[in-house]
Amino acid sequence: MPANFTVSNHTVSDTDYNFPALIFGILLTIVIICGNVLVCLSVYTENALKTTTNYFIVSLAVADLLLAVLVLPLFVYSEFQGGAWALNMAICDGLMTMDVMLCTASIFNLCAISVDRFIAVSVPLNYNRKYVDQRQIILLSGTWVLALAVASPVIFGINNVPHRDPTECKLEDDNYIIYSSVCSFFIPCPIMLLLYCGMFRGLRKWEEARRAKLRSSMEACRKLQEAASGLPPLSGLPPPLPPVIECDLDDAQLEELENFSAPDCPPSPGYKDAPLPSVSGSRGPPQRKRAKINSRERKAMRVLPVVVGVFLFCWTPFFVVHILRALCMSCDISPNLMSIVTWLGYVNSAINPIIYTVFNTEFRKFFSKFLRSCC
Repeated sequence: MPANFTVSNHTVSDTDYNFPALIFGILLTIVIICGNVLVCLSVYTENALKTTTNYFIVSLAVADLLLAVLVLPLFVYSEFQGGAWALNMAICDGLMTMDVMLCTASIFNLCAISVDRFIAVSVPLNYNRKYVDQRQIILLSGTWVLALAVASPVIFGINNVPHRDPTECKLEDDNYIIYSSVCSFFIPCPIMLLLYCGMFRGLRKWEEARRAKLRSSMEACRKLQEAASGLPPLSGLPPPLPPVIECDLDDAQLEELENFSAPDCPPSPGYKDAPLPSVSGSRGPPQRKRAKINSRERKAMRVLPVVVGVFLFCWTPFFVVHILRALCMSCDISPNLMSIVTWLGYVNSAINPIIYTVFNTEFRKFFSKFLRSCC
């Protein structure tokens, strides 16, 4: 995230100290560190959370942690000084590099998650749900390598322009601002949204086909039991239909359907030698096992769009304002506006762990158990 730390050219006095920014920055840093450490610990310790999707979420949490440790303290210090930069330019360039890299890594991690989820829905038979395979390792590694590539020009001296103001810490080259904004935000975000649209379209088709297959199996079982009920009564009649059959399938919850497999409808022992009328659609020879998208994965898929939506809400204002400053020289963008959109972007790093605890049962259970053990 190519943040700008600017101030008008004057000496900072005691009256320029921004104590609200200092207090808010310290609290925000603590929340980001605690929340994302809990995310990493939960995936590390809980077997239920050791899924490929959550490994990508851990990578995202690591980017947020590094942001809180390497970027936020210097940003908060600059804001406390009224926006002035009191350190040397080498530290400023390092700050700008880490800022760009970690924001880009966050977006690329979200994009990698969308690619991984799209593959899981589109080609489920070839998707490894239990272990991170080579494709997923490439995706995880690629997010960080590409993020470093986007940020590397700052380390290589693109910020060393003539007559550079030592009281400001910002990206100096307008062309690089446009380049980094396009690579970090304006290209990956539309790709990510398109992949999620394709993923949920495929997931909807998969669920419709699954409901239709379950409905067909239940209807076949019903016909078989009706045929058996017409024979002379014997002990050991087939059991009654499961309760889920009696409810309206169109209103059945996916979790109920997930826990209910197609019912077995064998005739009772007394009928095993008696002829039974054939029923169309009855169970035939075993079929090739189909890939399943289990309930836990569907819950994870519901969380991810919320994460993406909150990310776009927090970072879109910054990138719009940031690229506008580079493209429109005559536009008067106040330092206060730039500071507000930058703070909003950093707040996103604290929101993701909250989203997991609200929308994911496994994360919520671990967070509750950990907090109870600490208290």
